[in-house]
Amino acid sequence: QIHVVESGGGAVQPGGFLRLFCETSGAVLPFSSVGWFRQVPGKEREGITCLGYIVNSTYYSDSVKGRFTISKDNTEMTWYLQMNNLIPEDTAIYYCAAANGVGTASYFCHSDMQFWGKGTLVTVSS
Repeated sequence: QIHVVESGGGAVQPGGFLRLFCETSGAVLPFSSVGWFRQVPGKEREGITCLGYIVNSTYYSDSVKGRFTISKDNTEMTWYLQMNNLIPEDTAIYYCAAANGVGTASYFCHSDMQFWGKGTLVTVSS
């Protein structure tokens, strides 16, 4: 079984920063893509940043580009989301996710990833 667990959520003030962590277990090969998604209750899930490896690529949504940075360890089994200059609109449940397959980072960030964490809450309050 492949397990995905994210952590690092919390409450911060606008302009603050936060780092999220995603740890996995059970994968026998590196993933083709890893990324971060977020969802506000009542709204659709948004893929905010993904890394693709079959097609070497990086994707950021317009809503976070320039403020958030995705990074990974050498095995692609652990990855991170550095969130800077947080704004209230960033308040959401954040999910890490991974997939195997073929596609660009943009493709995966607009797809239904195969493996998902349960989510960690980020609250940015003014």
